Amino acid sequence: MQEIEIEFKNLLTKEEYDALVEHYINDYTIAKNQTNYYFETADFQLKHKHAALRVREKGGHYIATLKQPVEDGLLETHDSISETQFNEWYKNLIDLPPNIKKQLDEIGINGNELEYKGTLQTIRYEQQYDNCLIVLDHSTYNGREDYELELEVSNYEQGKQLFEKILNRFKIKQRATSNKIARFLGTVKN
Repeated sequence: MQEIEIEFKNLLTKEEYDALVEHYINDYTIAKNQTNYYFETADFQLKHKHAALRVREKGGHYIATLKQPVEDGLLETHDSISETQFNEWYKNLIDLPPNIKKQLDEIGINGNELEYKGTLQTIRYEQQYDNCLIVLDHSTYNGREDYELELEVSNYEQGKQLFEKILNRFKIKQRATSNKIARFLGTVKN
């Protein structure tokens, strides 16, 4: 399965995060715990192509996702994998599922060179708002933690306007924000 993801993101201070959670989240019990496991080559070939590969575990289900840049967003290629397959990936015995293998072949990445790089834990709140999805994340990885606002949209211009409106309303400074994978990989040594 493939989809185009259009999102706007901004790192937050804890105080900004708390204010957004208090304003937009109606039910604090809807927090989702998710774990992302990241895979990359030893020489960061995916990163150099602005792509990234993760396996996300939620509720005992494992979804492998390859993210690649496209105009105004990211192309996400998904494959479900079993817990047994995931356990093999975790040991660097990676047998790529068909959709992700096809995409990696197209960009010249040899799946045999992929290796497990580490884990990022996220507590996530999601709320539908004005035809968009507001996502508030608190993530921990490699001794670090961060807070983030994501706005997932189907229309780039509409999303940009709403994103700026939210930041202005809460007097939040717009910060250049890389995605979680890039932030995580920035803490991994070669």
